[in-house]
Amino acid sequence: MTAIGRSFPDFSLTGVVSAEAAQAFQTLTLDSYAGKWKVVFFWPKDFTFVCPTELAAFGRLEKEFRARDAQLLGVSTDSEYVHLAWRGAREELRNLPYPMLADVKRELTGALGILDAETGVAQRATFIVDPQNIIRFVYVTDRSVGRNPEEVLRVLDALQTDELCPCNWQKGDATLEAA
Repeated sequence: MTAIGRSFPDFSLTGVVSAEAAQAFQTLTLDSYAGKWKVVFFWPKDFTFVCPTELAAFGRLEKEFRARDAQLLGVSTDSEYVHLAWRGAREELRNLPYPMLADVKRELTGALGILDAETGVAQRATFIVDPQNIIRFVYVTDRSVGRNPEEVLRVLDALQTDELCPCNWQKGDATLEAA
């Protein structure tokens, strides 16, 4: 798996940016978000059980991420057409305020080392990438366990302080002084 401190791989993927078929698809690259923090999270498959709970939870917090100059990007190995159908089929996904990227060639998941060898789909992984495209945080859970988007937001807050942050630190708390 790609490690903290390494550059996030370049990509060019089709993203679903709307539930309306006429304007649903857009090609997005790493450069589409130059100079911004990026929170890139991967899920195994569309039309499953845990995944929509996560996508909806990230969607509810999107304004919080945006307020921190961070762009949310969701990715799976399903196609953009499957993403669009899934958005249409699930009420909580219809108005997602971030792109759903299709890594059908598995190039990004492969470059990051999060392509599950047994199933051929993305692992449930999250990356926080700084404005210089350096990976600053990696979070991976088992396929059966959903992640906590509020924890991802907390870690983004801590990273953006550029200070030492103790366990369970929350935005507004004091940071640590190096001795």
